[in-house]
Amino acid sequence: MRLFDRRSGELREVEVRPRMSVYVCGITPYDSAHLGHAFTYVHFDVLVRYLRHLGAEVVHVQNVTDVDDDILRVARERGVDYQELARSEVEQFERDMDAIGVQRPTHSPRATEYVPEIVEDVTGLFAAGVAYERAGWVYFRHAAFPRYGELSGISRERMIELAAERGGNPTDPNKDDPLDFVLWQPSAAGEPRWDSPWGRGRPGWHIECSAMSTRLCGVPIDIHGGGADLVFPHHESEIAQAESLTQPPFVRHWMHTGEVFQDGQKMSKSLGNMTFVSDLLERHDGDDIRRFLLDHHYRSDWEREFTVGLDPYPWTNEYPKRDRDSFLRALDDDLNVPAALSTLFEAERTGADWVDEGRAILGIRG
Repeated sequence: MRLFDRRSGELREVEVRPRMSVYVCGITPYDSAHLGHAFTYVHFDVLVRYLRHLGAEVVHVQNVTDVDDDILRVARERGVDYQELARSEVEQFERDMDAIGVQRPTHSPRATEYVPEIVEDVTGLFAAGVAYERAGWVYFRHAAFPRYGELSGISRERMIELAAERGGNPTDPNKDDPLDFVLWQPSAAGEPRWDSPWGRGRPGWHIECSAMSTRLCGVPIDIHGGGADLVFPHHESEIAQAESLTQPPFVRHWMHTGEVFQDGQKMSKSLGNMTFVSDLLERHDGDDIRRFLLDHHYRSDWEREFTVGLDPYPWTNEYPKRDRDSFLRALDDDLNVPAALSTLFEAERTGADWVDEGRAILGIRG
C-alpha cells in the first residue's frame, strides 16, 4: 500500500505491521460538523478499515480540543459553561458521524484530561532549551528546531501570514520571533485554569495534540493527519515539540485531506459558508452522503455546489478490470477510493460475490 506523505512530498510505501497507530486531529466542539469535517473523517475511517482488513490491529485516536480560544469565546457568547458546550457538540458530532458510517475511534481523548501531561512536556521543552517564558506566557523558540517548516515547505513570509490567519498572533510583543508559538498561557478572568510552574493558566493548542498522541499512540506514530489546513501551523508545531522531546521521527507518515469549498471559498466556521451534516441528514440517507464524499479522492480540493439533492457521482475507474483485485489495487494506490467505489458499484450491479467485503471496507451499509 502506498500513500502520499506530506513531509517527503512523495508516494511512499506504508509498512502494514501487526499493530499500527493512526492519529487524526479531531474537532473543537463549539459548532456542528460540516461537510469538510465529514470528508476528512470518512476517508480516515476507510483507511483504518482497510488497514484492519489487511490484518493490522489499529489503535485509532481522534482527539477533542475541548479548551481553546474559540470554544471559550463561543461559550461566553452563548452564556453557557464551556464544558457543557463541548459535551453537547460532541454528542451531536458523534450522532452525525454514526449516521454516515464513521466508526468510533479506539480513543477519543479530551485535552482537559491531559493537562498534567502537557505541563510535563512543557517542562521538558524548557530542559531541552527550546522554550522560554514571558510574564506567565510560555513559548516554543522555533529557531531552536532547525527543521521547522519542513512539513509545509513554505517560506517564512507565508508562515507568518498563515500564523496570523490561524490564531498564531505573530505580532505578540512577548515573542522573541513572530513564528514562536504558545505552549502555555495565563487564563483570563472567567476562563478555566490549572496549576503550572509558570502560574495558573491553560495550554496552547499545539502542545495538546503532542501530549495526547505520543501517550496514546507511542512514538513513532504510523500515520498522523487531518485536514490540509492543519499542516501549518498545527502539525508543523507538533513535530517541533515532539521531536525536541523524543527521538525522531515523531510520525512515519503524514496524511492530509483536501479542502471543501462552497461559494468559491473554503468551507469554514469563521466564514460561515458551511453545509452541516445534520442538515443533509434531514433530506438524505447517511449511506448516500458517505458515497458522495467517497467519490472525491482524499487529497483533492473540491467545490460543493449546493443544488437540489446530492450531486451525482461520476462513476470512473482507472483500472481496466472491474473485479475484487481492481478494487483492492485501487485502495493500495494512494487510497484511491473513487476508483474502488466505482468498481464496487459495478460489482453491486452484477451481483459479484465480494460485494459484502467491499462494502465493509468502504463502510457502506447497503
